[in-house]
Amino acid sequence: MTEAFRGAAVFSDRADEVKVRQAGWGSAVLDRFQNPTQVLATVFGSVILVGTLLLRLPIATTSGEPADWGAALFTATSAVCVTGLAIVDTGGHWSGFGEGVIAGLVQVGGFGIMMLATLFTMLVSNRMGLRARLMAQAQTSTLTVADARRVVRNVIAFSLVSETIVAVILTGRLMIGYGEPFGEAVYHGVFHAISAFNNAGFSLWPDSLTRFVSDPWICLTVAGAVIVGGLGVPVVFELLRSWRRPSHWSVLTRVTVVVTALLLSMGTLVFLMTEWRNPGTMGALDDSDKLLASFFTAVMPRSSGFNTIDVSQMAPSSWLATDVLMFIGAGSAGTGGGVKVTTFGLLAFVIWAEMRGETQVNIGHRRLTESAQRQAVAICMLGVALVAVSTYVLLVMTPHSLDRVLFEAVSAFSTTGLSTGITADVPPAGHLLLVVLMFIGRIGPLTLGSALALKERTRRYELPEERVIVG
Repeated sequence: MTEAFRGAAVFSDRADEVKVRQAGWGSAVLDRFQNPTQVLATVFGSVILVGTLLLRLPIATTSGEPADWGAALFTATSAVCVTGLAIVDTGGHWSGFGEGVIAGLVQVGGFGIMMLATLFTMLVSNRMGLRARLMAQAQTSTLTVADARRVVRNVIAFSLVSETIVAVILTGRLMIGYGEPFGEAVYHGVFHAISAFNNAGFSLWPDSLTRFVSDPWICLTVAGAVIVGGLGVPVVFELLRSWRRPSHWSVLTRVTVVVTALLLSMGTLVFLMTEWRNPGTMGALDDSDKLLASFFTAVMPRSSGFNTIDVSQMAPSSWLATDVLMFIGAGSAGTGGGVKVTTFGLLAFVIWAEMRGETQVNIGHRRLTESAQRQAVAICMLGVALVAVSTYVLLVMTPHSLDRVLFEAVSAFSTTGLSTGITADVPPAGHLLLVVLMFIGRIGPLTLGSALALKERTRRYELPEERVIVG
């Protein structure tokens, strides 16, 4: 962690009464932090409710008629969970007010995830809670009230600076390259900057970004915002501080960066090979444009639902590759979803150590704890189970094929927002299932991982060991 995320609190000896009150407040805060499921479920559920009510207002639609409850709830959930799935055309169905509500919900959802994920990362890393620090009233290197304030300030600053840079580039390109008036270019630039950085994938154009498939200014800017937002504040800050010294990186940063780079490289190569001659996607593009489209398509499953090629026309093998990339998702403290690249990376090291017959799992110069290994397995297996059950239910509800339904379920769970074009065709009960899937997929991996780490218990006795045949 950087100095901005460290700190020590020295409490005055003259204010014992104030200290007691602070300790009580800190205890309440920690109690909430140690039950992250309640925190995130309550906060996100409340924001979704408010967003649904706002989108139900007549001024939120272009027709002036109130949106139906299904469309309002689905859109609000998709925005707060920074997914990007939509059952109505965002730019055509919603008015300027409605689009502003969607952008605001995306901002709140992305900011909330980044802030809480960073705080949980600090709690898990420090292991000593806020209550213990307040009661000890001693100078330590654990999470403090001042640290929490710094986290909020840093996340806000990081988000706004990143979104401003992206908005400026997009605005300039839309004005210079496409002749959009200044006001319209700014509007489009700001909206898509918020959507890209927060890995939401909402677009005001009905074809997403397919009109810009050959434009590196638009594609690389959006892709860069998605990658940076998906890495997370702790990783980005550590890279800024120690980018020349990879040996000094923490395990979190090392695994996140290495696995992300590998997935982007492999994804680009896979899409380049499978879609090279596909007339419905990249067949008509120049070689350089095919490379750009392949890279952009590999970035988006990090958990952003933009697309520059027609996803519904992709080869089934490309859908499967996208399923895998979406399920893995983005960084643990980023705005993206999925089971997280950190979880995937840890499991890869566990498998490698097991294949080599090693009793310990080492990453660089650090040993991976057994609890972290169990947490990674638990998150992955629960994610697989949730996607499998949801896919089965959607198959029963709809006439669509398995590959399309699986794509939809993985996209909702990983809060990616990519679709093969069947979202609007799903019946209302299916939309409600996707809403639940987006909600669980957004708060599930973070809360489960934090809860498992913060509630680790030591058994006071050991049972006799028995070898079991595995496989």
